[in-house]
Formats: sequence, structure tokens, C-alpha cells
Amino acid sequence: MSRLLRRDVAPPVPARELTALSADGARIHVEVHGPEGAPAVVLSHGWTCSTHFWAAQIRNLAVDHRVVAYDQRGHGRSPAVGREGYSTNALADDLEAVLAATLEPGEKAVIAGHSMGGMTVMAASRRAGLRAHAAAVLLCSTGSSRLIAESRVVPLRAGAVRTRMTRAILGSRAPLGPVTPLSRRILKYGTMGPGSAPERVDTCARIVHACPRAARVAWGHVLAELDLDVGVRELRVPTAVIAGTEDRLTPPLHARAIAAALPDCLGLTMLTGMGHMTPVEAPEAVTAKIRELVTAYVPAGGGGGGGGVDGVDGVDGTAEKEDVA
Repeated sequence: MSRLLRRDVAPPVPARELTALSADGARIHVEVHGPEGAPAVVLSHGWTCSTHFWAAQIRNLAVDHRVVAYDQRGHGRSPAVGREGYSTNALADDLEAVLAATLEPGEKAVIAGHSMGGMTVMAASRRAGLRAHAAAVLLCSTGSSRLIAESRVVPLRAGAVRTRMTRAILGSRAPLGPVTPLSRRILKYGTMGPGSAPERVDTCARIVHACPRAARVAWGHVLAELDLDVGVRELRVPTAVIAGTEDRLTPPLHARAIAAALPDCLGLTMLTGMGHMTPVEAPEAVTAKIRELVTAYVPAGGGGGGGGVDGVDGVDGTAEKEDVA
């Protein structure tokens, strides 16, 4: 994968790599960046992405944080599994395995999930592993249910026809092929804001096009039937939510619904003009939010419970914080 990205946008070489074994024996590729003993951050990427999606966050945070990033099963360097191995339970199993393999007993971390990575956290919300290790959570550009009904990727009015077409796109077996000017335009329309910089569109296109087709299709079917509303209500750790105002894949109504349902929501930050790929489109805003959560909730040394604050401010110039009832 790294050969597909320019050196200035690829993540740094990890301090170490390991394989976490999930509950069903699936092998999950894990990378650890930054100094041992530093406050921990765990990054969970979304559908069709990989650890490379978090390159900007890794480069910034690894200076003074221990950053754990992993490839979801079937993505990046995590091998594919059998057809029955793709489910929201598998997402939760994999996250628990990564936490157990990289964090000491009782060690706390900020866990950030983008899109399917956020769904991973929701799926694991009642798991002992997550509750033992999550000091705070950041949910980026994600949803908990009704993804195909609410998606605006297909430019039609809401209804049965748009839903059927969206379902077909999620489950399409058509190869994505090489990255071309046309494919970049299509990806930008579906997943990024209209003002996204060309180099960031190219980065996302190369990451997405590198995703193996079998994993893309299998996870697409899982996302089409997603229902993690209960998981949101059971996510009993301080949680911040970020979304782009121009997100077509998981429109802002998802972020607002999640923020309203969370037991301990720190607020919803809307990134003006951004689409679905917020960690790449607005890396400074996402990274700043992670840093704020670490400062507020991860104690020195990473152990024990966080002190916490009442809320997290928006990022000046790019974001607007909404009140959550």
C-alpha cells in the first residue's frame, strides 16, 4: 500500500508491528507508533480504507503519543476471512483483540473511529475490553442504522428507488480498477466535500481503490443491514462526535441522532464544507479533537480513570459546535 501513496502523505514507519488474534482466529495487522509509555490513542478506520487513512493523525500524534492503528479484517494487511466472518460482532471482537494486544491491563486510551471504525466502537460498547480501556471516544463521520435509506450518494429523492440503488452500490462486485481522473471525480462526489483539495482526493482514491474487492463487498452487505442504535445508548464513556456538513454517505442527521442518544456526549462538531472523509479532508480538526480528549481524559501514565471536563470546544475557523439536548 505505501508504494501507492506519496511519501509526504503516507504514515511513518511504525515503531513496531504485531498481529492480534481475534476471537475466531482472524489475524489483525496492528501498527504501533510513538514512544512507549506515552498517552495511548487507538485508531479504527472505515470501510475500504486502511491504517494509511490515519496518516496525518499518526504523523502528528506519534510525536508525543503512543498511537495504535490497525487494519480491519480483509483490509490492508489483515487477511480476508470466510463469508461468515464479516459482521458487527466480528468488528467488536477485533477491536477487543487489538486493545488486549497493545494496552496494559487497566491502561486507558482515547479510541477514535471513522465511519465503519465508529460503528466498530458502537458494536463493542457493551464489551468488557472496551469498557476497561476506553477513556474517551471520538466518532467521526459515522452512523448507527438506516445507512442506505438516508444516504445521499445517489442523487435522487428519498424513497424506494434510491434505497435500492444505494444497496446495489454497497454490494457491487464491479472492480474499482486503477485511479483515474474520472474515478477521482466519482469518489470526490460520493465521499468528499466540494472544496476538498485535489491531493487529498487523490490520497483517498488510492486508499479506497487498494481495498480488496471481496472485503469491500462483504462489508458492504453488513453496512446495508446495520442496526447499532442499542450500541450507541450503551456507549457509556465520554464521547465526542465529528461530522462534515456535506457528507453524503452518512449525512449529518446520523451524527445528530448519535449525539442525542449517547449517555455521555461531549458535543457535536460540524466541519463546514467537509464530506465523509473527515480525517483526510480536515486532518487538523480531527487531530486537535483527539489531542483534547487525551488531555482531558487520559491520566498521566495511561492507567486508571480520567478526570474529564464538561465539554470540548470546536476547532476555530473550520468547525461549529452544536448543542446536544
